[in-house]
Amino acid sequence: MPDLTAQALPPANRTVFFVSDGTGITAETFGHSVLTQFELRFKQIRLPFIDSMDKAHDAVRRINDTFVQDGKLPIVFSTLVKAELSSVVHKAKGLHMDLIQTFVEPLEQELGVKSSHTIGRSHKIADSEEYRNRIEAINFSLAHDDGQSNLNLAAADVILVGVSRSGKTPTSLYLAMQFGVKAANYPLIPDDFERGKLPSELLAHKGKIFGLSIAADRLSEVRNERRPGSKYASLENCRYEINEAEKMMRKEGIRWMSSTAKSIEEIAATILQEIKSDKRAY
Repeated sequence: MPDLTAQALPPANRTVFFVSDGTGITAETFGHSVLTQFELRFKQIRLPFIDSMDKAHDAVRRINDTFVQDGKLPIVFSTLVKAELSSVVHKAKGLHMDLIQTFVEPLEQELGVKSSHTIGRSHKIADSEEYRNRIEAINFSLAHDDGQSNLNLAAADVILVGVSRSGKTPTSLYLAMQFGVKAANYPLIPDDFERGKLPSELLAHKGKIFGLSIAADRLSEVRNERRPGSKYASLENCRYEINEAEKMMRKEGIRWMSSTAKSIEEIAATILQEIKSDKRAY
């Protein structure tokens, strides 16, 4: 009898290239936002640091080889700033989505100013205050992960609370890396539920607290990956902890949301809106 749980995923419907003279993150982020509108599977290939004619021609060869192999036009999202590189890549057999041409040229016309066409300008922040703030936020979030430290909590922009494995750590690090937000996080544990109070270290900072919850069946699934068959991962225990955590957050007037069906990006956006942060993305 075949193992249905081990069935292979269906093949990708189309190949997508993200071509950039920098990291490719901008092209990939924009491309993902567009591609998620289609119920299809895509094979995704990032081609970063295409900053010379040789590399541009190599990119063309890879795109053309994919066209021959797939028999379908690859989709190409590009953020190539230099016109001569973009012109080369546009000769490849693909459906081209050029973010620079789409947005920069109309802005040049409207503003009456030519863009600098400087490669990677948005990422040249190694010596800037923004970069230092981001590194400081990452270090802060790592030091205050999972209640490791109570020091300097007054400096936190937000303190995330919730039961173990509800998404606090990845959300804290995402807020730090992308927005320079100093995010501490604390687990709510059975001892807290028995006392019926927040951890004493947090009481002075209640205005900064934001809670994360999660569906019990999902929490049990996540915890079983770490400690299979344990009481910690049992559905009954997960239901108990979640019910108690949500009861406590309601009692204390803590803003909270369920992370069950939300991406980290969605969770972070909600938190930023709630704490009224004006920190920019990097």
